Amino acid sequence: MNHSITSRESQVLYLIAHENTATEIASILHLSPYTIVDHRKSLMKKLQARNTAGLVRRAFELGIMPLVNNIFSSQATPQAVSAY
Repeated sequence: MNHSITSRESQVLYLIAHENTATEIASILHLSPYTIVDHRKSLMKKLQARNTAGLVRRAFELGIMPLVNNIFSSQATPQAVSAY
């Protein structure tokens, strides 16, 4: 299974891990909420996850989202997302 994800999917994944909703992520990234839902579906398929908790768990397991800079310590901002 190919686990490579796009830069945009990586940003969406980061924001999902910060407990943002699709609407919030869309606002941060200046996209449609429907586009965010599509990115989430693509991520779930690529990482073989059944739900959001599984998606984040698989990202950590596969090293796609490393535990660097303690990403859960602060609220996700556009600046933090672009740095990720």
